[in-house]
Amino acid sequence: MKKEKLISLSSKRPLTGDVPHDVYPRPQLKRDSFFCLNGEWEFSSSDGEEPTVRGKILVPFPRESALSGACEWTGKNLYYRKKFTLPDGFEKGRVILHVGAADQQTYVTVNGTALPCHRGGYLSFSFDITDYVLRENELFIKVVDDPADKSEPYGKQCVKRGGMWYTPVSGIWQTVWLECVPNEYIEKLIITPNEKGASIMVKGINEGVVKVDGEGEYKIEKGRAEIVLQNPEYWSPENPRLYRFTVEAGEDKVESYFAVRTLEIKEVDGIPRLCLNGKPYFFNGLLDQGYFSDGIYTPADLAAYTDDIEFTKRLGFNMLRKHIKIEPEYFYCECDRLGIVVFQDMVNNGGYNFLFDTALPTVGLKKKSDKRKKDKTFLNFMDDMFGTVEQLYNHPSICLWTIFNEGWGQANSSFLYKELKKYDSTRFIDSASGWFKGGENDVVSEHVYFKPYKFRSADKPVFLSEFGGYAHRVDGHVFNPDKQYGYRKIETREQLLSDLRKLYETEVIPAVERGLCAAVYTQLSDVEDETNGLITYDRMVEKVDARELRKLFENIN
Repeated sequence: MKKEKLISLSSKRPLTGDVPHDVYPRPQLKRDSFFCLNGEWEFSSSDGEEPTVRGKILVPFPRESALSGACEWTGKNLYYRKKFTLPDGFEKGRVILHVGAADQQTYVTVNGTALPCHRGGYLSFSFDITDYVLRENELFIKVVDDPADKSEPYGKQCVKRGGMWYTPVSGIWQTVWLECVPNEYIEKLIITPNEKGASIMVKGINEGVVKVDGEGEYKIEKGRAEIVLQNPEYWSPENPRLYRFTVEAGEDKVESYFAVRTLEIKEVDGIPRLCLNGKPYFFNGLLDQGYFSDGIYTPADLAAYTDDIEFTKRLGFNMLRKHIKIEPEYFYCECDRLGIVVFQDMVNNGGYNFLFDTALPTVGLKKKSDKRKKDKTFLNFMDDMFGTVEQLYNHPSICLWTIFNEGWGQANSSFLYKELKKYDSTRFIDSASGWFKGGENDVVSEHVYFKPYKFRSADKPVFLSEFGGYAHRVDGHVFNPDKQYGYRKIETREQLLSDLRKLYETEVIPAVERGLCAAVYTQLSDVEDETNGLITYDRMVEKVDARELRKLFENIN
């Protein structure tokens, strides 16, 4: 078998300084206490017992990435060790250790004391280490990542990468950091926007005050504050208005923000519509997988997220479908700030079969029961679904949750739809994106490749949740010179723009006029073998003229 000649592409944002991602990682619950543990760690890996230390790794980049300095798959057990000294004056109460994300099962030891295991590779977790921390400290983290274990969410990771399946990641891939909090502190904010302001629940304290910049003060009573604005300004991609505020309670103080925005489904002129702030709104989006050429799951610089969002807006899109990956909160905060709606996927687990989950549905065979036994795999998925919503709930840019994509691990979708709706009734839900309808859903969600899209009216809002995928290679910016993956090969930049214009003018825009509520073009950037992005994998070459594409969308709503 011919070995692939894969090329490691460098991003356009090189690392600066000694500590990557040295940015406060939780902007919606921000304190003045932050000690970043990113940077160089001692590292080793094996398939057996703990080996001796063999080298270094740069946290927070996954072990397989070029940026990590490790780059090789050498076993499912990964061992990280770091010694650190707390800054003078840092300890003023309780010390909390945070890990942004580590794939898959994480065991933490602080100065010889073992902490409980955390399972799952996409959600953040933390430990109160006050009783174990010293001035001089040793932090030991073991991460176990078994690629054969499909009971845990894994997204698009695949050991035998290729086509629409990508290089796996393992180990720590988001920021590791410490903060100090008072003995009684604000543990969490739960922010729910409404048409007049927002409701703010404060976990950990019962009384205090919320100070909204330029809008006055509101008392916290029994852990809740109701913010009612005199002249609320609504958040939208065209006007991403955020209200900054602080919460003060006892010795603790945090900074945060909220937005005023509403989401609802209404019938307008006989057509069911997705409405933003009371009015029908066409969500014109791109599929965004969040992969980077040199960091895989983790960009060299967090500003790369900002670059992607600004590129999306320059093209004239107003939405990103974050595809089967959960990003650091920095990404969602930038979507809030810059004005990009996010349709957020849950991360799949369970099995996948090309014939039954891709090939047959593509030619129209889409009937399949999704009733399954509620086994370990299903319960893990459900736990992570709720964890995803809990972690990302406060971001006003997130307007829709996608539970399952194209039957990948799909099980009991009606049950999960009802449970998720009870947990978060404020957003739209796409319970089964693409193929197998399963059961209850807020939308009629279709993936259309290889044939023209024909709009069909329905009793629910119609959502073209994937289409396009036109592939154009740019020499010198290709990850895999031996193979190309996409749904239609296009030779030149000019032809790509021409074909995109034809696609929207003849299929999408007429459908919008008939009632199409949202559409997601595949995709924002190239990813490994896939060359169907509107920008190359290394983010160096934009494949289309942004001004020309934006003109196409000017009157789409």
